Amino acid sequence: MQIAIINGPNLNLLGTREPGIYGSQTFENYFETLKEKYPKISFHYFQSNVEGELINEMQRAGFSFDGIILNPGGYTHTSVALGDCIAAITTPVIEVHISNVHAREEFRKISYISAKAKGTIAGLGLKGYELALIYFLEK
Repeated sequence: MQIAIINGPNLNLLGTREPGIYGSQTFENYFETLKEKYPKISFHYFQSNVEGELINEMQRAGFSFDGIILNPGGYTHTSVALGDCIAAITTPVIEVHISNVHAREEFRKISYISAKAKGTIAGLGLKGYELALIYFLEK
């Protein structure tokens, strides 16, 4: 099984960025733990602060992988293009947010991703990535 985890802008700063909201663990450390816990999964990880690079990566994985776990970060609320990309590919996408976007600023309640994704997980910290993975494993 091949799973792509694609993280959007500022998620490269996990561990130092607003730890009260996002926690103190880096994504790289969490990703290593995930790979150890699920050794039979072929993981591919990609992070970018650039919208077009995220689209290119989703298109690359979007016709051959078994699942994409996408945390679009701030592009959730602004990127029609990311939503269109999800609609154009055949690989199912689970949208993940570390924080509960619905309990934050009003603009964070808007998602151009959710309607195109298979599902959305928000507010459960980094555990949301594993829950998305479990969905793909049980599918």
